[in-house]
Amino acid sequence: MPESTAELAIRKSVTVHVPVDTAFHVFTAELGSWWPLATKSVSQEEAETVVVEPRAGRRVYERARSGEEHLWGEVLVWEPPSRFAFSWHPGRAAETSQEVDVSFTAVEEGTRVELEHRGWERLVGPGGEIPDHFDSGWDEALASYVERAERSR
Repeated sequence: MPESTAELAIRKSVTVHVPVDTAFHVFTAELGSWWPLATKSVSQEEAETVVVEPRAGRRVYERARSGEEHLWGEVLVWEPPSRFAFSWHPGRAAETSQEVDVSFTAVEEGTRVELEHRGWERLVGPGGEIPDHFDSGWDEALASYVERAERSR
């Protein structure tokens, strides 16, 4: 059990065998090409893509095949190609949002991508726990991201 709810976070890291600028571009501009939309979106099977508007204060949103848009959050940090952070509340009220903070660092093998999904206390309440499906969901999403990024070499 965590020491305090403020420490509730999911932390993941992967290495992709591409340069930092490519890793950042695929993560942000091509989010809809690798995110598991059919199972991890508001529209599910009807989801068409996810759009990241490339500037702090802009939107991260899902677009359904019908053209309907579902807000996922807001870009909090836009520092290409080293860092991208956004609020996260797909299909929920903004006051339940968490933050997803992603950094991109050059390493000998390519790029190290480190992700921290924090702020869970706003969704699960004091003493709450992060639902397991979010942790495994990031594993699935990041595996898809690595595959997509490495195809762009």
